[in-house]
Amino acid sequence: MTTEQKVEAIKVLKEKFTQYSNFYITDTEALTVAQATKLRSICFDKKVEMKVAKNTLIRKALSDIDEERFKDTFNSLHGVTALLFSENAKEPALIISEFRTNPKNKKPILKAAFIDGSVYVGDDQLEGLKTLKGKPELIGEIIGLLQSPAKNVISALNAGNKLAGLIKALEDREQVAE
Repeated sequence: MTTEQKVEAIKVLKEKFTQYSNFYITDTEALTVAQATKLRSICFDKKVEMKVAKNTLIRKALSDIDEERFKDTFNSLHGVTALLFSENAKEPALIISEFRTNPKNKKPILKAAFIDGSVYVGDDQLEGLKTLKGKPELIGEIIGLLQSPAKNVISALNAGNKLAGLIKALEDREQVAE
């Protein structure tokens, strides 16, 4: 790889790391060409970008952006590395898990994941990453929690109106009976 090619590769990687707040570092070393093609296809369908790059170029791109912020990912940069970039933090974890359900696919293995500023290291983190909630899900839950007390107050007020109506009807009935 020439110096110009390296500079261009680092530039592309920096753009991806800046564009996405979530990325996974995976080991794809033992994948056959057919398996790698299948994985790329699944990623494409799920709107996850997959890039294979040299570890030194990945490290350089991350260091150029913010070495302190990404330092915990550096120990994961060894062997063959494929990066999975996604807006949805859990989608790459779901893809990896689903891909490995086939007994022939023991890889990719999760080396690390960088999710909104937090680093998750090791393949054992995959199960936890599959349960992450996305921004829209969290916002929906917060709105639901905020609406719950208001709904209770409105229900109580409506029940009060019904009770007041019942009392009024009983009074009217009593007056008619007299």
